[in-house]
Amino acid sequence: MITATKGIRVRRAAAVAVTAGAMLATGALTAAPAQAATAPTITAKGGFLMNGANGATLFSKSPDTKRLTASTTKIMTAKVVLSQANLNLNTKVTIKKAYSDYIVANGASSARLIVGDKVTVRQLLFGMMLPSGCDAAMALADKFGSGSTVSARTKNFIGKMNSMARSLGMANTHFDSFDGISRGSNYSTPKDLTKLARSAMKTSMFRGVVKSKSYTAKTITKTGSTRTMAAWKNTNTLLGWNGTLGIKTGSGTEAKYCLVFSATKNGETVVGAVLTASSAANRTTDVKKLINYGYARIS
Repeated sequence: MITATKGIRVRRAAAVAVTAGAMLATGALTAAPAQAATAPTITAKGGFLMNGANGATLFSKSPDTKRLTASTTKIMTAKVVLSQANLNLNTKVTIKKAYSDYIVANGASSARLIVGDKVTVRQLLFGMMLPSGCDAAMALADKFGSGSTVSARTKNFIGKMNSMARSLGMANTHFDSFDGISRGSNYSTPKDLTKLARSAMKTSMFRGVVKSKSYTAKTITKTGSTRTMAAWKNTNTLLGWNGTLGIKTGSGTEAKYCLVFSATKNGETVVGAVLTASSAANRTTDVKKLINYGYARIS
C-alpha cells in the first residue's frame, strides 16, 4: 500500500510538471510584471528629473515655472568659464577690493579671498562652487568679461551666460547676475537647470570640482609669499550619498532652498533640480526621493 501510494504521488508530480512546462512553452503561464515605481511627492514647489544618459524625463513638478535660482546660478558661471577658448586653468587673477566691497554690500556668501592675492582660475572655480563664494564668482566674471571697468566686464559676462542659456535650449531662463543675487530678473526653471547640469557634467573639470567635499587653495600674496587658505567646504551635504556627485546648492529669503544634483549608481545616472523648498531638510528629503525614484525607473 505504501509503495502504491508513493507511485501515485510520483505520477501526479510528473503530470503537474509536464502541464506547467507546456503552459510556459505556450506562454499561458507568465511571471507577474514587476510593479512600476511610484512617483514620489516632493515638498519643493518645482522639481525635475531626467535620465542622464539620454535626457528622458523621469519626473516633473511645475517643470517650466520660472523661479529664483539663488546660488545654483553659479553652475552657469562655471559653464561659461570652462567653455572659453584656450582656457588656462592656471592663469592667475588678482583679487580686487571691488570684490570684497561687493560681498560686504550684499551680505553675500564668501570664499574669504584676500585683496591683492593672486588666485588661479582653477582655485576660483573651487572657491565659487564649494563654499559658494560670490567673491570668486565676481572675480571669474570680471576676468572673462570684456570692457574697460569691472562693472562693464561683469555685465558682458552675464550676457555670455544668457547666450549660453539660449544655446542649451533654456527657453525659460534669464540671468541678471553672475552669482544668483538677483537684480529683479534672474530666474530659471527646474527643467532648464537640469538641462544645464547635464551639459556641465560632461566637462571633467566641472565634475571634479562639484564632487569635492573640500579644497585647500595656496594663493600668492602681494609680497610673493604663499598663503594657505582655510579649507573650503562644500555646502552640498548629500555628496557621496547613494552615488551623489554634485552639483550646487542655493538658498535665499525669496528663493528659499534649491539644489541641482547628479547621481550615478550601477552605471545609471540621474540629473535633476528642486526649487523653492521650504527648508534645507525638506530639500534634502526631496532630492533623496527623486534619486531613488530615478534609479528605480531606469534600472
